[in-house]
Amino acid sequence: MRLGVLGGTFDPPHYGHLHLAQVALDQLSLDRVLFVPAGQPPHKPDQPITPALHREAMVSLAIADDERFILSRADLDRPGPHYTADLLAILRRAYPEADLYFLMGSDSLAQFLTWHDPARIAAQAKLAVLPRPGWEADLEALEKAIPGIRDRIVWLEGSMMDVAGTEIRRRIAEGWPISGMVPPAVETYIRRHHLYGGQQP
Repeated sequence: MRLGVLGGTFDPPHYGHLHLAQVALDQLSLDRVLFVPAGQPPHKPDQPITPALHREAMVSLAIADDERFILSRADLDRPGPHYTADLLAILRRAYPEADLYFLMGSDSLAQFLTWHDPARIAAQAKLAVLPRPGWEADLEALEKAIPGIRDRIVWLEGSMMDVAGTEIRRRIAEGWPISGMVPPAVETYIRRHHLYGGQQP
């Protein structure tokens, strides 16, 4: 099995996430893509995060139209800190025969050496990277820090969609539309539960 892993806060899940998953699914001939909502991301210790039950529900709605997209609670069902290296170890035990591909944008790859135990991440999964305009990783620095990592990187063709959760949350709080940024079912859920300071229409 060829298994993609897309982790994130998903606060909220948006078309950028779905685009990355779809590109990886098609170009790498993946059997499944696991969408893994984070528990409490270590790099966001002081930022308020929407409760997991809402983020999990929104991910379920966002991926409902493609049976190859699977919601995983692997990160939500374990104690913190929620590091990617530990998550991948859990997934390797759950899917021992699978080839794992960790999906990310080139912005994440550019910051990869700041992650917790990046060498362990690269040892457990190949890094499937979709370019993001304005972000270019220093491959020489990566290779020097983690010898052999070049062989663990798979470049996807295309580019990341210019959609960000921060902008979506801001637009909702200010009463601006978010059509075209999130799936309709996710937008309905956000409005119904008054998330991000928005008001029910």
